[in-house]
Amino acid sequence: MIIKLAENYGFCFGVKRAIKIAEENKNSSTYGPLIHNSKEINRLEKDFEVGLTEDYKTFKAGDKAIVRTHGIQKNELADLKKDGIDVIDATCPYVTKPQQICQDMSEDGYDVVIFGDEAHPEIKGVKSYATHGARVVTTVDELESMKFKDKIALVAQTTRKVEEYMEIANYLIPRHKEVRVFNTICNATFENQEAVKQISKKADVMIIIGGKNSSNTKQLFSISHDNCPNSYHIEDENDIDYSWFKDKVFCGISAGASTPDWIIQNVVNFIEKGVK
Repeated sequence: MIIKLAENYGFCFGVKRAIKIAEENKNSSTYGPLIHNSKEINRLEKDFEVGLTEDYKTFKAGDKAIVRTHGIQKNELADLKKDGIDVIDATCPYVTKPQQICQDMSEDGYDVVIFGDEAHPEIKGVKSYATHGARVVTTVDELESMKFKDKIALVAQTTRKVEEYMEIANYLIPRHKEVRVFNTICNATFENQEAVKQISKKADVMIIIGGKNSSNTKQLFSISHDNCPNSYHIEDENDIDYSWFKDKVFCGISAGASTPDWIIQNVVNFIEKGVK
């Protein structure tokens, strides 16, 4: 069986940057999971004494608080700084971009629409920057019952499918006098999604590696499954069932932006060992 990795996969710029920040700040804690990969978070705790705090109010003056790659809500960031916490901001620059857009557009009188998952920490943070509020949607159907001003600003969660984002934009544009559409889907997302699309068209079994709560990994799996029904989303090699590979000739592999190389290599080694 041929085993091949997608052309683009794994750690993106923002995650690499956040991991480096965490490794350089021993004896600190992240507010919320730094990235959506529990294995890598455990490694940081074990090797660099970087803890995890779910409630920002438990930080005390002088503590080191690392802001997660997904960002946090504007008021929470302000409270941390006000309380004398040593705030180390590891928010991905691709996330701070929609935060700033939402704030600027809202203050300029635009209704802000965010395409994404309202329960996701990235979107909770982005929404908090819209001074006069924002609506979060995932489908065109949700827009049909909403009333807007003449001016709308549209941003997307950084890890969403571009085709679905375009559906939202194409619905709004002909119905309103002014719709400003901002491309806030990050380059790594574009590249990883296009790469998984191409390889999944050739493969008869696909393995997508990443945290179960990782939005970008879920998007990769969705794209892969559209082209290759025998697609599987795993966190590491322990989730693999060798029966998936029976009578298969081409195994494609991709990984989410929060998946470290050591996990990907473990998966490749595990598959190679079992199919020989």
